[in-house]
Parts: sequence; structure tokens; C-alpha cells
Amino acid sequence: MLTSAGNILDTKLKKASHTAVKDCLGIKKHEKVIIVTDVPCRAIGYALWSAAKELTDPIIIEIVPRKIHGEEPPPLVAEILKHCDVFIMPTSHSLTHTRARIDALKNGARGATLPGITPEIMARSIDADYRNIAKVTRYVTALLSKAKRAVVKTDKDAELVLDLSGRSGYIDTGIIKRPREFSNLPGGEAYIAPLENRSNGTIVVDGSFAPIGGLKRKVTVAVEKGQIVRLSGNKELAHIFSRYGKKEKTLCEFGIGTNYKAKITGNVLEDEKVLGSIHIAFGNNLAFGGKNRAHIHLDGVVKKPSVWIDEKLIIRKGKFLL
Repeated sequence: MLTSAGNILDTKLKKASHTAVKDCLGIKKHEKVIIVTDVPCRAIGYALWSAAKELTDPIIIEIVPRKIHGEEPPPLVAEILKHCDVFIMPTSHSLTHTRARIDALKNGARGATLPGITPEIMARSIDADYRNIAKVTRYVTALLSKAKRAVVKTDKDAELVLDLSGRSGYIDTGIIKRPREFSNLPGGEAYIAPLENRSNGTIVVDGSFAPIGGLKRKVTVAVEKGQIVRLSGNKELAHIFSRYGKKEKTLCEFGIGTNYKAKITGNVLEDEKVLGSIHIAFGNNLAFGGKNRAHIHLDGVVKKPSVWIDEKLIIRKGKFLL
């Protein structure tokens, strides 16, 4: 009988790992599977490797933690990723928006990244009904793909207007069973790359902001012609952006969370999937239809926004009106 919280969490982590490799990724016998992890996510990396080895003969590689989200993995790892069928990458900093991940998909792989994943998030939010999440996500993605613009209103009537003309929405359902499919795990978001020089207005971020994590104070970001022109509320975040150039300060993503089991915890990976939340990001968006090549990709999550897609109100203070 389980008698400790640690044992219970370990059991739930094993169950979630089996869900990931079987239900989400559909790993088959003889598929070439690589798991890339680092010290902070080592326990999850090995839980996934243990689950995967019941199905095939996976390999696991531990890399030095990257310094910031979007930094490339070592070149040798990037080369190995080109030759796998399936990749799973639980790492402390995100490898989602890296050339290595993009090239792996181009070569026919499928896979998932789990940036900043913790055992608690893994156990809670991956054990979900992904068919239900996929249904909602596909609907929202279709709205984004047809839209010309989005309007987001946040705290104190701050308003941000995003030009979506000609851009397609991308879907993150957590179901990754065909070549070149990709998702975060936990999954559950619809996202799009707004036109890089056409976003204007102000947004108040009150959930979390990579790489800071959970926010004790709200962060206000003013954007003109797609660029951050003012950022207040967090000196550390302002300092991070001050170290980079124009491309890293470009608004590159607008996303809407669709995972009913996700909760606001201060971890962007889970926060951005929360049903009815939204997130914006700055930096690289080459992986999902954008044109901005940058060294970083940093997301900020808004907990209870109001969102209009082409004049249609779809979210009112964090509640879907679909």
C-alpha cells in the first residue's frame, strides 16, 4: 500500500509517462525514439524512457541546461534528432523554437517538447481527455486561420490589436501520431504568428512570463508596430529584453489555452494551456508560419482576458463563449 506523498506522485508520474508514449505519441515497436533531457528534468526524462522501452529500444541523452528558452541544443544532438522517428524533450528551458526541432520534423520525425515540466504538472495535466481537448482546439484554430485581426483586453482596459491577415493558425492538441506532427505536453492551445510589424497597443500580463515564472506583480507591455517600446512591472524581465535587439523584442505569437485540466501554477508550460487563458510571445516564430528569426522565444500568460476575433467576442474575462 502506498503510504507517502512521494510514492503516490511517483505512481502518477509513471501513469502519465505511459499516457504520453502510448496515447499521445503512439510509439510503435522498432521506431527510433530519442529522449533529450537535462538535470532539472532528469526524473521525468527517465520516467518517459522507462515507459518507452516497454514499446521499443529508446535512447536518452542528457544535455547541459540551456541558458534561455530557444537556445539551440548541442550540434551532435541536433544531428541525432534528424534521424529519429520520435523525439521527446523534457528540458528546463524550451527547445520548441529551435532549428534542431524544426529540422527534425522536416526529416519526418514527430515529437513533443516539455519545457520546464515538473512531476506535479506531468502527473496532473497529461492525464486528460485529449480527444475533447483536440475538438475545442481545432475549432479555435479554425477561427484564427480565418481571422483578419484579434483584439485582447486585459487589466484596466488595456487593449492590444493584432493583425492576423494571411496567417494560418497552428494546433497543439497533445495527439502526435503522424510524421511531422508536433505538440507540447501537456497539450492544449491554438496559436498563430501575427504580422510582425502590425501589432499595436498595451497588454497586462498577470499569470507568468518566461523565464521569470509566476508573477508577483503585473507586467505591462506597450507595443508599437510589433515592437516592445515599454515594459514595466518587472526589472529582471526588462533587463533580459535590454540585452537583445529588435528581433527579440518583436511580438511573434498569440495563443489561446484549451486544456481543461491545466491550472495556473507559475509555470508557463502549463499556464499557457489553461482553458480561456491567452499568451503572447516575443522572439522567434519561424516554426509556425512567421518570418522573425530570433535567438529567444519568451511567452507571457494572461489569466482572464477578453478576446475578440474579427469583432466576435469569444472569451469574456477568461470564460469561453463558443
